[in-house]
Amino acid sequence: MSVPTSHRIAIAPEPGGPDAIGIVERPLPALKADEVLIRTAACGVNKPDTFERMGFYPPPPGAPEGLGLEAAGTIVTVGASVDRFKAGNNVCALVTGGGYSDYVIAKAGSTLPTPKGIELTAAAGLPETVFTVWANVFQAGQLKAGETLLVHGGAGGIGTTAIQMGKAAGARVFATAGTPEKCALCERLGADRAINYRDEDFVAILNEAGGANVILDMVGGPYVQKNINCAAFRGRIVQIAFLQGSRIEADLMRLMLKQLTLTGSTLRARPEAEKAELAKAIEDTVWPWIESGRFRPEIHATFPLENAAEAHRLMDAGDHAGKILLTP
Repeated sequence: MSVPTSHRIAIAPEPGGPDAIGIVERPLPALKADEVLIRTAACGVNKPDTFERMGFYPPPPGAPEGLGLEAAGTIVTVGASVDRFKAGNNVCALVTGGGYSDYVIAKAGSTLPTPKGIELTAAAGLPETVFTVWANVFQAGQLKAGETLLVHGGAGGIGTTAIQMGKAAGARVFATAGTPEKCALCERLGADRAINYRDEDFVAILNEAGGANVILDMVGGPYVQKNINCAAFRGRIVQIAFLQGSRIEADLMRLMLKQLTLTGSTLRARPEAEKAELAKAIEDTVWPWIESGRFRPEIHATFPLENAAEAHRLMDAGDHAGKILLTP
């Protein structure tokens, strides 16, 4: 397999709406010793990409140019210190940027063989969401079998992943979504109860069910207080985004009386060694769930790379259920 000298990438040179995205050709950077070069089969579109496009989520220092945090494809070549992978291997990878491309450079530690039984294109919908859910629900949230997990945004990429991973781990799962169709999807994927937040009070429903031991939230704003109100004793609330704002007024007395943990994290700027540890845990635990049929990436739509702006319009509209992918 010949090694290319250039690649196409999607960039947003100025903050703005979806039309700010353009496709450019750039020289392919030299491969570092701990990196692999992947010929892309597909790449995932995620909410953080839209924030970066709007200028609200700058890439960390040293990140590759361009949008995109995950991709799947076939390895073209590997760096001098990489001994696990070789040309021709099918892989998926978490990257800090540049995922919207026909050739992606990834750190070997954040690269995983694609799970058996998953199409290469669909595997592009795994890294960002699986790494996020594992780090936040299972590491920070310490979810255990028999506990109750509440997933907000249950029909999105993170939500559909968290529901399935929670069920595979033996948890009881509740999920919120905004339409009957999205609620039906959540239950099809394994949620014991999907709650239409437009018509139902998730706090009352969770409290009647005994409270949530772990809550995964990307909404923020008024949900912070609501999460505290419906968490079980010694529950863990993990914040991964603030779609309705990060500045709030809240009564924290229940947090103290219930002995709750309220925490949060980001993934992109973590050290590579930490991401490699996440990758190892995911391969050991989550990949067997996928290969046994207990979890599959839910794909909503696929667009050509040159139509990245259309993919972002769909993401911005919030009408999707599952992952949005791009193909070169």
